[in-house]
Amino acid sequence: MSTEADKNDLIYMDVPEGRVVIRLRPDIAPLAAERIRTLSAEGFYDNVPFHRVISGFMAQAGDPTGTGSGGSELPDLKAEFTREAKFLRGTVGMARTSDPNSANSQFFIMFEPSPHLDGQYTIVGDVVEGMEHIDKIKRGAGGSGMVREPDRIARMRPATAENA
Repeated sequence: MSTEADKNDLIYMDVPEGRVVIRLRPDIAPLAAERIRTLSAEGFYDNVPFHRVISGFMAQAGDPTGTGSGGSELPDLKAEFTREAKFLRGTVGMARTSDPNSANSQFFIMFEPSPHLDGQYTIVGDVVEGMEHIDKIKRGAGGSGMVREPDRIARMRPATAENA
């Protein structure tokens, strides 16, 4: 990634095992990509837990309360569903309630393909480096995947930020 435009779409997320690089997809989800970029630049995601982690499915973060019901103070986002991209290993999607227009700050990273999510959730990006670190995040228990003493995002910043 050599151009400034390319770098503008990269997010560096440091987790306990190392650095994860996420490439945002403003081409298919401009609102969600801008939200992740904005909150990352503000340090919103620093020390936020991976509160819901289900083996063979996904790891979810972005809620500072760690309960799965929190978000940022910014308004919820309009759904940006697409059939152009699929939920594959490493896909980053926006979490939401049963209301399709309720995505805010929470996101999830897929461990495995999940075609049942295609066209139902906003795809905001893809992990392009460090998926092996996501694979090592502490898993939750039961069907809900809620994690006791969860791993946390140490730091998350746009690649364009100084000292990212």
